[in-house]
Amino acid sequence: MAAHSDADLIIRNGTVVDGTGAPARRADVAIKGDRIVAVEPAISGRATREIDATDRLVTPGFVDVHTHLDAQLAWDPMPTSSCWHGITSAVLGNCGVTFAPVGPDQKEFLAEMMESVEDIPRDAILGGLPWDWTTYGDYLGWLDRIDKGINVGGLVGHCALRVAAMGDRAMTEGSGTAEDIARMAAMAEEAMRSGALGISTSRTLGHKVPDGRPVPGTWAEADELLAFGDVLGKVGHGLFEGAMRLGERDDEALTKTRHEINMLGEISRRSGRPVSYGLVQSDRRPDLYSKVIEFNLEENANGALLRPQTTARGIGMIYNLFNRTPWDRTPAWREMRKFSREQRMAALRDPDHRARLVAEGDAAKLVMTYEQLFVLPEGDARYDCKREDSLAAHAARRGVRPVEAFIDLCLERNGFVNVNYPILNHQLSAVEEMLDMDLITLGLADAGAHVGQIMDTSQPTFLLTYWVRERQRWTLEQAIRRLTSDTADLFGFTGRGRLAAGNYADINVIDFENLSLPQPEYVNDLPNGAGRYIQGSSGYDYTLVNGEVFMDHGQHAGALPGRLVRSGR
Repeated sequence: MAAHSDADLIIRNGTVVDGTGAPARRADVAIKGDRIVAVEPAISGRATREIDATDRLVTPGFVDVHTHLDAQLAWDPMPTSSCWHGITSAVLGNCGVTFAPVGPDQKEFLAEMMESVEDIPRDAILGGLPWDWTTYGDYLGWLDRIDKGINVGGLVGHCALRVAAMGDRAMTEGSGTAEDIARMAAMAEEAMRSGALGISTSRTLGHKVPDGRPVPGTWAEADELLAFGDVLGKVGHGLFEGAMRLGERDDEALTKTRHEINMLGEISRRSGRPVSYGLVQSDRRPDLYSKVIEFNLEENANGALLRPQTTARGIGMIYNLFNRTPWDRTPAWREMRKFSREQRMAALRDPDHRARLVAEGDAAKLVMTYEQLFVLPEGDARYDCKREDSLAAHAARRGVRPVEAFIDLCLERNGFVNVNYPILNHQLSAVEEMLDMDLITLGLADAGAHVGQIMDTSQPTFLLTYWVRERQRWTLEQAIRRLTSDTADLFGFTGRGRLAAGNYADINVIDFENLSLPQPEYVNDLPNGAGRYIQGSSGYDYTLVNGEVFMDHGQHAGALPGRLVRSGR
């Protein structure tokens, strides 16, 4: 029995799942300052504070590597909804879209691009951020200074680098001139030496600026992207991250996609650094993801280190009476968007108004079928998209049209009906296949982005409740490793992701048997009253960040102990 009488906090009698994949064990965890000082079967002595973790899991804090919290931290230091799902560290600056570096008169363009790509309101960005930086290093300095509940690190974005280097010419197709590329590389090197976690880009045609053109750098050639790899090799730390062009405008042999993955392989080989990119399944091209994995394995066999990331469930848009509905292009439903919540419910009850909503909704041409819209059952949110949960199935059981079924469900549930429309990772079997591979890392939750459309920040809780507890598809040890050391190591969160003496005390105490995922909720709490989806949880008894209790049974404990994580330090 070891004594740690000088500990500030001891977590006792918990089942420790340490993040390495090793078997769970009964142990106490002692903390001094911001560090773990012991993880041992029994620790004698007393501490300033003690937490009884009997019948609880004790895990490292979760590391979310794909967020867009870059702006939200300015007005929401918690940040919600990440804080409710055991997340203690997050990566900003994904998909090439960042707020630095920024040249004169460019902040509006960067804010509008973030709104267009990630659905974060422009006015909130412009009004919520101080914009008192020019370089990415200065931006990191701001992140370092502000209060924050969780640890954050940032990738520097290709889009911002290109705009800062090329001005209006950034939107042209093809690579910049040799001088342009040299300026971008110099700014990227400044960012990396200041502590950026890496360099990110966007090449998917789905990411556009407000006028509909693809974001800067979408059409850059290999020479521009390889120059970023050379920067990573020069500084010796960090990684390259991308939203890549996979299957877009490609032939049956996926010639362009194969070239895209080969280019990533070259970046990794030349730099000696890892590469991460988003990979999802889509019913529009069901075998694309498996072909990309084949290409990826070929590159890794040739000396690259490519780590695709995917989600734990389908990426889905949420429709809700109090936000958007599938029928909003029709006059009657579009008019509803001007109503208060009470007025919307009253409209559903009014026979004449209901008749208009039903008639126009029934005649509307939708981008999806009603078999592709899934009503989240009452109680805890489920995302397994069973046929019997489709809006078409609800309508058939009731003997009414789908729009009528939606209205009736809203009246029965006081308006709180969420309808999920999966747009990527349609098949959970494909998610299961990908997450079975050590090659794949867990990501793409997009915290802080698409706030009026999706709510995928909660995927750690879904992984644990659905895949581990309900399906028993993976062990707790495997799942916790996915959420902690695997992501921490890949993105350079040194000293985090494992419960071990000497590491930072980022810790979750979890009531696993009672862990639950309530329905997402639409609220208007952004600057200027803009709306977004949030989603809480229950079962996270405590979340500690850098040795301080940050969350206590779902409530903020008062401390904001998060720090800036700088790569290479």
